[in-house]
Order: sequence, then structure tokens, then C-alpha cells
Amino acid sequence: MGNLTTDMTRLRGDVDALRNARNVLLQDLAHGANGLATKVSAMRADFTAAHQAMTKKARMEMNAYLSGIRKRVGGMRQENQDDLAGARLAWNSKGTLHKNSSKRSK
Repeated sequence: MGNLTTDMTRLRGDVDALRNARNVLLQDLAHGANGLATKVSAMRADFTAAHQAMTKKARMEMNAYLSGIRKRVGGMRQENQDDLAGARLAWNSKGTLHKNSSKRSK
């Protein structure tokens, strides 16, 4: 019975060693998961900051572009208004000349 007792003692030692190894592995996995969670949280914060900076830059560029368009359109509208005013003046002066010349011929 000496061999059986020795084998049972060795087997019990192996079971305890494997259980301890499993506990260490689970602790390492939990620690690694916590480390990954911290890294992922930091990465998400970096992504958020980068996205906000990109949004701010895009908004500024869009506003500058729109401002330029507004200025150009405003200039075009002013030119059009000036052209219409000039045409109106020309038509009114032609009408006045035509009326004056018809009065003189009578």
C-alpha cells in the first residue's frame, strides 16, 4: 500500500499545484483585462479629442468658405443692381429724350 499512498499524495499535490496555477492564470487574465480596459478608455478619449479637433477645423474651414461665397455673391448682386440702375437710367433718359423730341416736332 505504500505505492498507492505515495501516488495519492503525489496526485493530490498535482491537483493543488494545477488549482494554484489556474488561480494565478485567472488573476493574470483579470489584471490584463483591467489593463486593456484602461488602454481602451484612453484610446477612446484620444479618439474623442481628435474628432472634436477635426470637427472644429472643418467647421472653421466651412465658415471661411461660406464667408467667401457670401462676399462673392454680395459683390455679384451689387454689380447686378448697379447694372439694373444704369439700364433704368438709360431707359428713362431715352424715354425723356423721345418725349422731348416729339414735343418739339409738334
